Amino acid sequence: MQAVVVGGGAIGLSVAWRAAQRGVDVAVVDPTPGGGASRVAAGMLAPVSEVHYGEEALLALALESSRRYPDFVDELEDATGQSTGYRECGTLAVARDGDDLAELHQVAAYQERQGLTVSRLRSRECRSLEPALAPGVRGGVLVEGDHQIDPRRLLAALLAACRREGVALVSARALRWEPGRVHLDSAPAVDADVVVLASGAWATRLEGLPVALANLVRPVKGQIVRLHGDLLLSRNIRGLDVYVMARTDGEVVVGATVEERGFDPTVTAGAVYDLLRAAVELVPDVRELALVSTETGFRPGTPDNAPLLGVVEEGLVLATGHYRNGILLAPVTADAIADVVAGGVLPDVAAPFGAARFAGSTA
Repeated sequence: MQAVVVGGGAIGLSVAWRAAQRGVDVAVVDPTPGGGASRVAAGMLAPVSEVHYGEEALLALALESSRRYPDFVDELEDATGQSTGYRECGTLAVARDGDDLAELHQVAAYQERQGLTVSRLRSRECRSLEPALAPGVRGGVLVEGDHQIDPRRLLAALLAACRREGVALVSARALRWEPGRVHLDSAPAVDADVVVLASGAWATRLEGLPVALANLVRPVKGQIVRLHGDLLLSRNIRGLDVYVMARTDGEVVVGATVEERGFDPTVTAGAVYDLLRAAVELVPDVRELALVSTETGFRPGTPDNAPLLGVVEEGLVLATGHYRNGILLAPVTADAIADVVAGGVLPDVAAPFGAARFAGSTA
């Protein structure tokens, strides 16, 4: 069995690694393997605090992936000797005013109805857990089940693991698909029994794909800010329109905007200002940190902002559309798609995310 995975981000590399472990001969095609939106991502693993109304199937998928994360990371780090920065830290969602608090409590009530464990806290309790919070914080919700990882370290480890399993890394851009073959811009065409489309927001833009896939994935722009310094936070901190994540190496990530602007790579002053202002309102010491970089990435959104997984037609498989949860969903996606590539079927937890749920799909 030969497979080509188009896309070398967290999803594509995870799929390639798992497929190679199942005895598949795998090549990953990407202009810069280990780059793309995955490299810009913050790395918040938030199946509970990211849940939205009506997303019960996605919640089940996210919880299953979160459950697999510790073993996924342990195996990856043991195989490569590289740290991924995985940390089981929890998330504290906090409110700046009464309206924010009311909205947080509405979300918490929905989470509780789904059987999720959350704790509602008073202002004093929030600041007892995280003394760096602003004195004016009105209260919050603690989610112990959310964690974090460093996507750049994760990508480096995945690249090393893929090489160790014999995965070929082809630095080229995929231009056109035809059954059994992918044509590239700067290398000979690659033949394969199965082609996996895992290139995020670009996944359905290859020439030759079924017409029904043409508008199923769109880019959703996100801008983030990277800072560095001593910020005493032991948990991910979330507001309604910002998050602040502190890593053990001193990096602090503030994000992220959600913009329907196509493939516009511009970092805007307004977005950076809004993110930093919101972050300082929650954690005043953010203003003392060094500004390292401002970055833009493109999340792969679908009409319902849930993934596209599984067979489209014989020899063509989707692993895209993860929107804001690509890093979180990497373990469960990798196992599911690797099984499909090796001749199996999607597990029940992933079955709701086939392209057939959209009218006019060929799947």
